[in-house]
Amino acid sequence: MSKTLYVGNLPWGTTDKDLAEFFSNSAEVLASRVIIDRATGRSKGFGFVEVPEEKVEQVIADMNGRELGGREIIVNEAKPLNTTS
Repeated sequence: MSKTLYVGNLPWGTTDKDLAEFFSNSAEVLASRVIIDRATGRSKGFGFVEVPEEKVEQVIADMNGRELGGREIIVNEAKPLNTTS
């Protein structure tokens, strides 16, 4: 099983690969994705990293508040999409 982590305050130039490499020091990265604005093609400044479920708390503790590209990133467990409205 795996869990998805939200990663906020990313530098604008961060790529999926950059995100995976940065987090790989803390745990195995199963997937990574920086969210891109469709209209501009630029990063929206946040993304998601998928890690093994048993590593979630460790990764959050290790990575939340760390500096990436001169910015202090925010890391927490991603909340499920609310599809009922």
